[in-house]
Amino acid sequence: MRWLWTVSILRSSASDPISYHLPVHYFVTGATGFVGGYLTSQLLAAGHDVTALVRTREDGLDIAEYGVRPHIGSVTDKEGMRRGVRGVDGVFHSAGHRLAFADRKMMHAVNVLGSRNVFELVRELSIPKCVLTSTLNVFSDTKGVAVDESHRFTGKHLTEYDRVRAEVHFGVALPMMGNGIPIVALMPGMVYGPRDTSAMAHLIMRAMLGRVLAVSATTAYSWAHVMDVAHAHILAMQFGRPGESYIVGGPAHTVRAALVVAGKSAGKKREPIPIPSWLARSAAAVVRPLSHVVPPWRRTADRLRIAAGVTYLGDDSKARQELGFDPRSLADGMPDAARATLEEMIEDG
Repeated sequence: MRWLWTVSILRSSASDPISYHLPVHYFVTGATGFVGGYLTSQLLAAGHDVTALVRTREDGLDIAEYGVRPHIGSVTDKEGMRRGVRGVDGVFHSAGHRLAFADRKMMHAVNVLGSRNVFELVRELSIPKCVLTSTLNVFSDTKGVAVDESHRFTGKHLTEYDRVRAEVHFGVALPMMGNGIPIVALMPGMVYGPRDTSAMAHLIMRAMLGRVLAVSATTAYSWAHVMDVAHAHILAMQFGRPGESYIVGGPAHTVRAALVVAGKSAGKKREPIPIPSWLARSAAAVVRPLSHVVPPWRRTADRLRIAAGVTYLGDDSKARQELGFDPRSLADGMPDAARATLEEMIEDG
């Protein structure tokens, strides 16, 4: 935890200034996570008061060193959060749970029930605004099209994570927005940057070491640097219209293109061989049925399905126009992220 706050505070303080006239008090869920950590550090760097929901006393002691007010609890315990939320000027809800196959019940409880708990407290305590960290995954495969906020996915989602996040967005957030709760939903795509611990970050790290021999030729995402996504949350709190969703995806690139940029940042000249989508689909067709018998293979099956040319693409023009969202290009953002990843690898031995 210590590195999270020092690294992100230093970097966020050097980014575009956050224009507030007076410091305000925010409640943040997911503050110890990737996007939530950068968001919290940017709020602190701007002089605001932050109360962060943490699960353990140890986490609370750690972040308290940096001026955060810890509130020990869980999004699954509505009444346990109430005291921390009461009286704040706004709520950032970025907490989530990705362990789909290890504990599906927990993933559903944290994402779906937890979000409902947060939104109900916003209503009951008359909080002026809540910014939700949603995701482009709610649209599942966009089939090569950069969709906008009005898009609706029909059919079976590719992964359990996509399905649950869609339930949060369409089954919880949007109906509660319709009932007057002042929620603004942000929908990032592939978020990258220093201190990421996701599967994509691991793939980028392997590319920097020259260990990615082949990768899907067509799988693509909208890519945004974590600092830009964190800043978009603050812009949404300032300028976002309650009841609206905003895609904050960034420019579209294939995974292969991103790995090429990352590899070149580490001096690697050999580019990954492009795997045709039909080959990935064939492998997924074999592994998917077996994964129902061998649960640990389900994650591999999902990755193979995504590698078969799936795209998670979004048109972020609405966020650019209404919020001032201005994400850096992959060429500008990936080299710094890649170098930071390399430094972390050296530090960790």
